[in-house]
Amino acid sequence: MKLTILGGGGFRVPLVYSALLRDHDDGRVTSVALYDTDVRRLTAIARVLREQASTHLDAPVVTLHTDLDDALRGAEFIFSAIRVGGMGGRSCDERIGAAHGVIGQETVGFGGISYALRTVPVVMELTERIARLAPNAWVINFTNPAGVVTEAMSRVLGDRVIGICDSPIGLARRVLGVLGLQYADATIGYAGLNHLGWLRSLTVDGRDVLPDLFANPGLIETFEEGRLFGREWLSALGAVPNEYLHYYYFTREVKHADQLAPQSRGRFLVEQQAQFFDELGGSRLPALDDSGLDDSGLDNSGLDGSAMQVESAPQESALHESALQVWDRTRMERETTYMAANRQSVGMGDRDPEDLVSGGYENVAIALMRGIAHNQRARLILNVRNRGTLAELDADAVVEVPCTVDAAGAHPISDTALPDFGVGMIVNAKYVERQTIEAALTGSKTAAVRALAHHPLIDSVAVARTLLEDAMGEFSELAYLR
Repeated sequence: MKLTILGGGGFRVPLVYSALLRDHDDGRVTSVALYDTDVRRLTAIARVLREQASTHLDAPVVTLHTDLDDALRGAEFIFSAIRVGGMGGRSCDERIGAAHGVIGQETVGFGGISYALRTVPVVMELTERIARLAPNAWVINFTNPAGVVTEAMSRVLGDRVIGICDSPIGLARRVLGVLGLQYADATIGYAGLNHLGWLRSLTVDGRDVLPDLFANPGLIETFEEGRLFGREWLSALGAVPNEYLHYYYFTREVKHADQLAPQSRGRFLVEQQAQFFDELGGSRLPALDDSGLDDSGLDNSGLDGSAMQVESAPQESALHESALQVWDRTRMERETTYMAANRQSVGMGDRDPEDLVSGGYENVAIALMRGIAHNQRARLILNVRNRGTLAELDADAVVEVPCTVDAAGAHPISDTALPDFGVGMIVNAKYVERQTIEAALTGSKTAAVRALAHHPLIDSVAVARTLLEDAMGEFSELAYLR
């Protein structure tokens, strides 16, 4: 089975490949095509994958591509994980937002809208190519803002595009952990949009155990979201919010913490990623012999179709880190500093080791693929078209809800419902998403301003207009807006 990853030079690709290496069942992925427009990033990530594969005799063959059509042909599954404007774009959104007193985080408020306006036109071109060259492929979307991008893609691909995020799974796992229960034994009740939803129930052996959390207030602040939101607020809600709702519930505190931070999250990642790719592209690491790559790690043959040899990896000197070690060190630093400003705003301090375990979005993706390819029924929280699941939204609105997965795709579970206190937030957020998509597809500045002005984290129409003008001045990708 062939998997194509769009954005194959992305930092998190080794997480996906590690999940593929753990899968030894029949019908697994045997071929991975990495597509990227940045050769340096693509070949650096390929070095990490090669080391990962070095102890696996049945490792999926990896090919590197800078030609999109070659990468897409024959794909049965396609992961979309692109970042239009790069990490520098994220940093720029944060800077523009801060200059006007609003949060610029990449999936929330101004930052999310700006990111979507850059991304959706590019994604739609990719979608048209997919529909033409791989019409039977299933697309699994990682590209942020995931809900907006998935809904835009669904206008061409219908139900063959499914968005995934690991935040709900990570949240459920942490709550179950403090209750002394196993994640695999629970049925998760969750409802909302991507990065805007609530954990409403956790059923184990036919009983909802989430009330046990609120019945023991001492447990609430022993896991990450409990400390982030506080026992008083979670008890008042009777539900546990997705971590990104902290931007909405504690807006003033987050903005104050952002002002005190030595640098924004985006700027930190720009510098960290630059150092990572410099290390993998420099002389500290040995060449990938017998792979078609020269000593710099670049493929002088043009990359397309050049299979990466994965059966062996070069030995490292004890004085130097391997490519995989550099990646793992960088990943751990990235995880430990995740949402640092939010934690600082409530005095949380460093993350606990157990909080560093992600929801495992790569494992969700593998389970989704196997469910579809081999009719292995599974229950997963996914971003799919609503189809009447949430009564407040229309059938085509992409929502983040529990789904059953089988050979026919992902099917939202009908007994899912929003909490009363979240209905207004979700309806408003979906309007903002729809206006953003309209702006991206039609080039309407008016729709873009409507999206910005109606977002609850932007408190002035005048500020909305200025934010858009500043973004258009910074990003050539927004020149289509008129």
